[in-house]
Amino acid sequence: MNKSITSNEPFERAAVDLESQETQGLFKDVLTTVKIGIVNSNLITAFTGLWLALFFTGQSILAFAAPVIFVLAGTALVIAGGCSLNNYIDRDIDPLMKRTQGRPSATGKIEPKNVLKLGVILSLTGLAFLLAASPTAAFFGFAGLLVYVLVYTMWLKRTHSINTIIGSLAGAVPPLIGWAAVDPSLNSPIPWILFLIMFIWQPPHFLALAIKRVEEYRRAGIPMLPVVAGFSITQRQMIVYVAVLVPASLLLYSLGTFYTAAALVLGTGWLAYAVFGLFTKNIVKWARIMFVISLNYLTLLFMLMILATFI
Repeated sequence: MNKSITSNEPFERAAVDLESQETQGLFKDVLTTVKIGIVNSNLITAFTGLWLALFFTGQSILAFAAPVIFVLAGTALVIAGGCSLNNYIDRDIDPLMKRTQGRPSATGKIEPKNVLKLGVILSLTGLAFLLAASPTAAFFGFAGLLVYVLVYTMWLKRTHSINTIIGSLAGAVPPLIGWAAVDPSLNSPIPWILFLIMFIWQPPHFLALAIKRVEEYRRAGIPMLPVVAGFSITQRQMIVYVAVLVPASLLLYSLGTFYTAAALVLGTGWLAYAVFGLFTKNIVKWARIMFVISLNYLTLLFMLMILATFI
């Protein structure tokens, strides 16, 4: 009997390993569906809004421990839910693009109805958390979700090149949500400056991606600006946005000399490379580097805002 049990152990271990691999695979598919990278980057901006609200109102984070937890969890869940709904809606065009054809919603690894359920459940749960933080935070979370899912994903993304601009409204909301957890009145200009910075930052970021993937967008029938207007006009628009972003970032001069100087260096550096694009022949390579610069710029800028409160 002992020998029989022993002989079955390799099969049992194999079954356990297979089940573990399937669980890990499902977890990875869920993270891909909710676009965990986007969730994480937006949490940085939401936390910055929250942190600056505490700083400028003279409040302690310990006094707002519960709202802090609620607003960060709620923001993450609403964004994850919106991204899941975006994947559900775009499952017909995602297979046409190399960048998105591996998404579980596009390959069928996760059934469409389950992607939809995931999006709805995460969104509603996130809004409930935001409501626990403050009604104002929930309002902005709901507004951002509606713009992203209904206005951007379902309508403008497929019909007009202005989709990037409108989509930027939704992407600029997280700092307002974070601030609203501490100061629901939003009477200070600071949260609106954060919103402005996020709004202006997004077009050059996403247009750089659109240049990189222009043929994929064309094949999928998505009217991104490089598809309908070409590279030259797209480049010039990107330069204008970055040029406006530099003074916009300096509106937070109340954070002190350290932040102001660092923001100026970051902004002018990005602007210089943006202008360089007018003189380069390899526009796709330029756009690829612009995309990377945009990601690093945003992360560093918002980290500088937080760091400046300690100096």
